[in-house]
Amino acid sequence: MLVEELYLDSIRFEESSLVHYLYHLLTEQKISLDDSIQALDFDQADHQKVAEMIQNNVLGFYKIRIYSLKMNQNDFVFIFANSEQEAIQFYTENFQQSPLNCHEYTLDFQLARGNEVISFRDMRKEFERFPAIAGYFGRMG
Repeated sequence: MLVEELYLDSIRFEESSLVHYLYHLLTEQKISLDDSIQALDFDQADHQKVAEMIQNNVLGFYKIRIYSLKMNQNDFVFIFANSEQEAIQFYTENFQQSPLNCHEYTLDFQLARGNEVISFRDMRKEFERFPAIAGYFGRMG
């Protein structure tokens, strides 16, 4: 695997620390995109500088997750949010009650939507603002 592939994958999967380290090593010309990842040596990085980059969110990562909030025995709402607390607060503001529970799902979870199958990761691209309601699910009771 090449550094370029790892870099793109780490952006796609929002691995903020890894992206910041790779970005730092690339800008310092300690590695190139065409290098094999076996040539990576994170000891070449200025760890203090990378820690500051991560803390200041230089690359603008705002990790959005997906949460399932239970409305009643059979109904759930899926909410994209930054954190579990943000999802619960958004739910409470929108439905004027607290959810029965809140569980994080993986963004790679796939569900049927009409005649297609879509992951929450792909669905998230359809939204510009967060938190946001991704959809509802009802169990047959």
